[in-house]
Amino acid sequence: MTEDLIKKFCLREDACLDEALKIIDCNQKGFAVVTDACDKAVGVLTDGDIRRAFIAGATTKDPVAGYCSKAFTALKVSDSFDKAIDIFKDKRIKFLPVIGDDGRLSNILTKEQMHALLLQDISADLSYDFSTLDESIVDTEVFRRPWGFYKTTVYNDFYQAKVISVKPGGKLSLQSHRHREEHWVVVHGTGTVQIDSSFVNVTTGSSVFLPKGCRHRVTNTDAEENLIISEIQIGDYLGEDDIVRYEDIYGRV
Repeated sequence: MTEDLIKKFCLREDACLDEALKIIDCNQKGFAVVTDACDKAVGVLTDGDIRRAFIAGATTKDPVAGYCSKAFTALKVSDSFDKAIDIFKDKRIKFLPVIGDDGRLSNILTKEQMHALLLQDISADLSYDFSTLDESIVDTEVFRRPWGFYKTTVYNDFYQAKVISVKPGGKLSLQSHRHREEHWVVVHGTGTVQIDSSFVNVTTGSSVFLPKGCRHRVTNTDAEENLIISEIQIGDYLGEDDIVRYEDIYGRV
């Protein structure tokens, strides 16, 4: 893994800025690690550093040594993963080179990789191949629906978490799921939840359990405010196609 990291992320301090641009464009992480003639890590260079260099009048043939950050934050291979978590509390730090006892780059951990690791409950130390992680679970899109929108905040093999926002007067379809149960907590607004033939009024702080297979839906009964729900799904399959619709005011049955 180390040689692959060196190829993807490292360049010598006498290399030109255009070489740095090529490496950063290739690794798609926004930075490179600068090394000396003995391959020891002596600095880091981000795409922002290069942009500021060009604004200051640098050319693509200028050496990176004059523009890299030599006072950079890094981890040692002997450090704990807890130390990485503490360092990433600093919002300015987006990545951490892991430096071996010989001073060479041993690994790289980005903040997104750390989040992916924690959310998937993967046990790891700083020798773990973080490049194998699926970082997409911490960066999901907002999906529009006729009743409002939802955003998935966590998605892995164990559970899925969503934020659901239902516009005033909006109503989800009456539906059921074959493979999952759902736990809802209302974090804002008021509404009515149907569970099979029962109806319950909900407001901020209400919690609702939806067993696998039950028919359910929620209606926003407020004329002005969105109804916002925090949803946790647990089951052996969490795909969006695990929805059986029975009624829908938007014609999706």
